[in-house]
Amino acid sequence: MARTQQEFMDMIRENNIEMIDFKIVDINGQYRHVTIPACQFSADTLKSGIGFDASNYGYAVVEKSDMVFIPDLDTAVVDPFCAIPTLSVTGNAMIIDNPENRPLDQYPRNIVLAAEDYMRQTGIADTMLILPEFEFYLFDQVGWDVRPNHIAMKLDVSQGHWNTDTQGQGVVVPFQKAYHVAKPFDRTYECRSEMCLEMEKAGIAIKYHHPEVGAAGQFEIEPMLGEMSKMADATMMIKYIIHNVALKYGLTATFMPKPIYGEAGSGMHVHMLLLKDGEPVFSDDNGYAHLSETAHWFMGGLLKHIASLCAITNPSTNSFKRLVPGFEAPVTIGYATSNRSAVIRIPAYAKSPKMRRFELRNPDATCNPYLCYAAILMAGLDGVKNKIDPHENGWGPYDMNLFHLPEEEKAKLKALPTRLEDALDALEADHDYLTAGGVFPESLIRNFIANKRKECLQMAAIPHPAEFDRYYNL
Repeated sequence: MARTQQEFMDMIRENNIEMIDFKIVDINGQYRHVTIPACQFSADTLKSGIGFDASNYGYAVVEKSDMVFIPDLDTAVVDPFCAIPTLSVTGNAMIIDNPENRPLDQYPRNIVLAAEDYMRQTGIADTMLILPEFEFYLFDQVGWDVRPNHIAMKLDVSQGHWNTDTQGQGVVVPFQKAYHVAKPFDRTYECRSEMCLEMEKAGIAIKYHHPEVGAAGQFEIEPMLGEMSKMADATMMIKYIIHNVALKYGLTATFMPKPIYGEAGSGMHVHMLLLKDGEPVFSDDNGYAHLSETAHWFMGGLLKHIASLCAITNPSTNSFKRLVPGFEAPVTIGYATSNRSAVIRIPAYAKSPKMRRFELRNPDATCNPYLCYAAILMAGLDGVKNKIDPHENGWGPYDMNLFHLPEEEKAKLKALPTRLEDALDALEADHDYLTAGGVFPESLIRNFIANKRKECLQMAAIPHPAEFDRYYNL
């Protein structure tokens, strides 16, 4: 990483860089990019930036859509997936103004930085540390087709439980029994190890990787705690590395929350804690689970706004195929210690005062990480400002397996939205906590909802193969 222009130029020289790749994020949280020859990079590039059309990235701006991308030199890394030596750098989008450019308030990276500034202005904390867990599937092959006369999806993975009669070597993982399985059943160990090594080279500290529950190729990579805005950048890079290393090994990676019917879904649980002047805000030896009053209020804010948060943290129709009972996915609005059936789980193993935290279990990696993390922070801060006590509001603690409660007890619990449409309705009705301090522009929220409603209508209009199975002969 480079922090000054001189360090950036030194990286170019020391690595014989020939191209500089500017990675820009669209509204859905996908990379787009523009590349220039390294010889064309100069001090003026840092001031004038690289031009792009924001409307093609999904942003509905009142101003003319011509924007400039200003690179953040601190994000510079050598891209290991380019045959020609290439330096990759991300940054921020700016509106072209005179005499100076100003940040595009709809750009996700600007929003996460604004959320951090707002947090400091409240005086509640000056740093938010987060740790997202990246669950994903690796398949040997995948294909799909959506035509008027042919709607189909097919995938395969050699250790999949459906291959007991064809695999030939008996190296097949039983259904839903893949958690931490070792070689020879762990067929992609080297692939994932290389993913982690590339992440380390990119400046992302990694805690571990391992097979997850889904026997058809589900895995997890977990980084170390990091500052929220930097972890948003790291999230983009982690997904980029996972996809590209998988292809190198002849595999295909997906972060779809529910790619296989009946298998465990893939989430992106987000652990979080706050610091002020380097000291933990969430720790209290006398509090429930050793968490402070502020931590409980923060949880209260998340639980109060969880339905509207789901529109941002789980923004695909497929997201809600994961959020169903029976697969360790959270469905209940509540909090508890060491309980995976509640939407907020407090890990009992986090005993050090500086590590005491909780995790929000509903997010998945189809989200735009900048919007997701910023929205989580804003909901939590709203809880602290308004002293929203989760216990007084009846959200727990639920120190029992909520999936196994009698039906009459389950009926008393509040549940997460079951469809993206319901989450969008909630966001439309409840987003003042996001616009506080001008962090989320109202125009972005309206545009986001409109785009997602259109997406829902398109998906709802497509006949599903299971509908033929259920209704064809009626």
